Amino acid sequence: MKQVMKDDKMAEGKVAFERSCCPITHALDIFGDKWTLLIVRDLILGKSRYLELISSAEKIASNILADRLKKLEATGLITRRAYQQKPVRYEYSLTEKGESLRPVLAAIISWSQQHHPGTQIFPAVEPR
Repeated sequence: MKQVMKDDKMAEGKVAFERSCCPITHALDIFGDKWTLLIVRDLILGKSRYLELISSAEKIASNILADRLKKLEATGLITRRAYQQKPVRYEYSLTEKGESLRPVLAAIISWSQQHHPGTQIFPAVEPR
């Protein structure tokens, strides 16, 4: 593993440790867990607030959601803005970089429908 930073944190949109120069490996360093692409899916489908994201059918734990949102923000895929003070609450939205994942999700959906009949389509995820 190539060390990018001394500790296991992210900086400037880079994962702390990169395993190789392979583009698939790099993508897996960002999306290689079972939650990240589901969060991106929900943002594409119009969810923007923490309570909306945590209420998804997959039942993500709040600590995992908070961690993945920080990771997505650190990698430049989402931004957050406060919509309420006391307590501070945030809305999340995809950046241009995050929005560019739309055709990737559309391809995954298409593959799933082809090989797993009965899966649901999300028209809002179709390529623009």
